[in-house]
Amino acid sequence: MNPAPLVPSFGYYLARTRIAYFSMEVALRAEMHTYSGGLGGLAGDTARSAADLDLPMIFVTLISRQGYLRQEIGHDGQQIEHPDPWEPKQFALPLRAKIAIPIEGREVWIRPWLYLVHSTLQHRVPVLLLDTDLPENQPEDRQITDRLYGPGDAYRLKQEIVLGIGGMRILEALGFDIRVYHLNEGHAALLGLDLLRRHARLADEKTPDAIRYDTARVRERCVFTTHTPVAAGHDRFPYDLVSRLLGDYIDIAQLRLLAGEDDLNMTLLALNLSGYVNGVASRHAETAARMFPGYRVRSITNGVHLPTWTHLAFAKLFNRQFPSWVVEPELMVRADQLSDSEVWTAHTEAKADLISLVRARTHVRLSPELPILGFARRMTAYKRPDLLFADLARLVAISQQHPFQVVFAGKAHPADNAGRQFIQDIHRHVERLKGKVTVAFLPGYNIELARTLVAGTDVWLNTPVPPMEASGTSGMKAALNGGLNLSVLDGWWVEACIEGVTGWAIGDDRPDHVPSAGALYDKLAVSVLPLYYRDRTKWIWMMKQAISKVASCFNTQRMMRRYVVEAYLAGLR
Repeated sequence: MNPAPLVPSFGYYLARTRIAYFSMEVALRAEMHTYSGGLGGLAGDTARSAADLDLPMIFVTLISRQGYLRQEIGHDGQQIEHPDPWEPKQFALPLRAKIAIPIEGREVWIRPWLYLVHSTLQHRVPVLLLDTDLPENQPEDRQITDRLYGPGDAYRLKQEIVLGIGGMRILEALGFDIRVYHLNEGHAALLGLDLLRRHARLADEKTPDAIRYDTARVRERCVFTTHTPVAAGHDRFPYDLVSRLLGDYIDIAQLRLLAGEDDLNMTLLALNLSGYVNGVASRHAETAARMFPGYRVRSITNGVHLPTWTHLAFAKLFNRQFPSWVVEPELMVRADQLSDSEVWTAHTEAKADLISLVRARTHVRLSPELPILGFARRMTAYKRPDLLFADLARLVAISQQHPFQVVFAGKAHPADNAGRQFIQDIHRHVERLKGKVTVAFLPGYNIELARTLVAGTDVWLNTPVPPMEASGTSGMKAALNGGLNLSVLDGWWVEACIEGVTGWAIGDDRPDHVPSAGALYDKLAVSVLPLYYRDRTKWIWMMKQAISKVASCFNTQRMMRRYVVEAYLAGLR
C-alpha cells in the first residue's frame, strides 16, 4: 500500500475535525496488530462508522509495533506467546511533526503516523498512531509504544502518559482545534490533567502559590465510556510511581482529590473530569452506577459495523434486497421477509468457509450437516470458557441424541494464569471427547479469523458470570449472519433476547443469578438442538428474525448517531 496519496488531503482534516477519540487499541485491519480484543474491535468499528457518517473526528492510539501477542499452542495445549510485529510503513504515513513530553525526568519524543479509514461512500477518517521508537529517545523510551498492554505498572503508565498527554499535544502541534475528547476506557484519562493545567489559575491573593483548577471547563470537553465491571480492567498506579514518572507535572495532593486517595485510579480520574459518562449496554450502565455511586452513568449500547462483519454471501443477498443497507442499517428490519432458500444458501456458503478454515488450521474435519457451536472471546475466568465441559458425560449423552460440533478461539493475557489454564484445559477436553464430540480450537484469533467464525457458526455461545459482561459484540456479528445466540442474560443480550425468536437465554434475568452448566445443557438438549434437526423451517425463521431485529438496531451507525446527539453536541456548541 502506497501512503503517498494521503498527503494532499491532510489540510482538509485540520480544518474540519473537532472530536478526538482516544483508545489504547484500535482494530483497523488484521495486518496491523494494534488491538487485542473487544475494546479495539469496538474502536475500529467506531472509526468505520464515523467515516460512513462523515463525522468530524480523529482517532488517537498507540502504534504497538510488536503487537499484543502471537498465539502458539504447544503440544500439551499450553498457550505460548510470541511478539507479533508488523511494519507500519506498509500501511501508514509517518508525519513530520514531533513533540516531547517529560517522563522520568527525560524528554521522550513522539511522532505520529497517519492511517486513513475509508468509507464505501468515499469519506475518510484519520487515525494517528503514536510512536516513540525514534533515534532521539533513550533505548528504554523507544520501547514504550512497542507492546500493547506490556508488562509492569511502570511500562503501562508510560504508555498511558504517551497516549493521553502525548496524544493531546500531538493534536495541538499538528494544528487541530479539538472541542470534544472521547476517552474509550480510562487509559487516556491523563489528557484531562493536561486540560486541567491549561485552565489553572492562582487561587487568590492570600495564597499566591496555590493553584485552582477549573474542572467544570474540562468536564465540558470530555466524554468517558467505561467498558468493564472487572476490577483488573480499571488501571491503578501507586503515587510514588506517578511522582517518579511525571515529576512536578501536577500536584499529587490535587491529583488525589480527583483520582483517589490511595493510588491513581484512571477510571475515577476519567469520571471526575468527564461531563458525559456512559456504559456500553443498559445493564452495564446499572452495574457501573453501583460500582461508582454518586456519578451519573448513562447508557449507549455498543454495535458493530455491518459491512465489516457480514459474510460476502449475505452481503450479496442484502445488496439485492435493500441496496442502501450499508448506510441505512435500519432497513435490515426487513430481513424477516427474505426467502428461506436464499438465507439458507448464504449460510451454507459461510459455514463451508468456516469448515475449510478449521481443517486448514487444525486438521479437524467438521461436517456441514451438523450444527456448529462457536465460542470466541478473551480467555479469562469470568467468561467461563470451560462451562460447556463441566459434565462431559452429559455433554456426550446430548451429542448422541443430537450430534453437534464446537469451535473455540481466543487468547489469554500472558499474566492471566487462569486464562492460560483454560486454554490448556480445553485442549485436554478435545482429546477426551475425540470420537464422541468434535471440538476444534483455532489459534491466533484475529479480525480475519473472527469474520469467518462468526459468519459460519449456527449457534453462538456466551457463558459469562453476570453482571461481568459489559456488552459483548461477537454475538451481534453472528446474528447479522443468521447465527442464533445461546447466551447468559447479560450485556447486550438482555436487550436483544426474544426467547425462541432471536435465540435463547441460559438461565433467567435475576441480577444475582449465575446460570449453571445444567441450565446450558437443558437448553441445548430441549430447545436448541432438537429444533435444528426437527424443524428446519422454524430454524430459518429464527435466523431471519435474528438478522432483522439485531442488525437493524445493534450497529455502530446507530451507536455513533447517539454519541453525536447525546454526548458530543454539548461540547461542540
